[in-house]
Amino acid sequence: MKIVVSGASGLLGAALVPALEAAGHNVVRLVRREPQGSAEVGWDPAAGTIDAARLAGVDAIVSLSGATIGQRWTEARKREILESRVRAIGLLATTAAELDPRPSVIVSAGGIGIYGDRGDEILTEDSTLGSGFLAEVARAQEAAADPAREAGIRVVGLRQGIVLSRKGGALERMLTPFKLGLGGRVGSGKQWWSWVALDDVLAAYRFVIEGDLAGPVNLTAPNPATSAQFTKALGRALGRPTVFPLPGLVVKTLFGDMGVATLLEGQRALPARLLEAGFEFTYGELGHGLQRALAA
Repeated sequence: MKIVVSGASGLLGAALVPALEAAGHNVVRLVRREPQGSAEVGWDPAAGTIDAARLAGVDAIVSLSGATIGQRWTEARKREILESRVRAIGLLATTAAELDPRPSVIVSAGGIGIYGDRGDEILTEDSTLGSGFLAEVARAQEAAADPAREAGIRVVGLRQGIVLSRKGGALERMLTPFKLGLGGRVGSGKQWWSWVALDDVLAAYRFVIEGDLAGPVNLTAPNPATSAQFTKALGRALGRPTVFPLPGLVVKTLFGDMGVATLLEGQRALPARLLEAGFEFTYGELGHGLQRALAA
């Protein structure tokens, strides 16, 4: 298949592109700079421009674009997070709907924050959506793909948990204090941190691109962990103690609303639709997932 990928230079994109190529797919990267060669196509989602003529014959589009949420949220930063995601998938969906022939599928990377802070409630794709900034962003992002849906294109909205990688994301930021023996539970430790190994993320993207799933799909391991369970497992994987808790008040002081939403709130999400479709997780247990992430 000919697959267009936006956000190819990010943590997930840098791993997904070679994985798709190794599987025999022809991958074209969307870039904001001057394209170099036939494997790159220029676009500017903020300006709403894309070189659509270069997308002829595309079979699938994967949107990984969006400003990172892992920084303190000012009002300006929140606007950037929202607009960067909505503009990217909106432009791709509109462009795909106008192509002839149209691509068969669009896959958009979102998050389980769409469910809001739900305590111990088990969340599947059939669960009601939540409230809060991350839920607002995720709902708007999924809705922005409507032009593609209305054109008959299969659209998959992946609701991802914490991706385990020592090269970026939440796990990378946790490694230094934990390696120094300064790690511990965050807040009460009771909030759920749904996670997923990077290898399983890459396999799931291939699964939905090559398969027939449509609509929202939770991309989380089948065994979510509480913050306390997660930090203990990380300490074991590193051979370090986890006796220094990070109180909720400190999280709020250091990181503001971003810290509250990403560290103190949580979602107990299960990948119901992936499992029903026959997808098999290689790293279903947190300990194995962490070991793999730390060794990669």
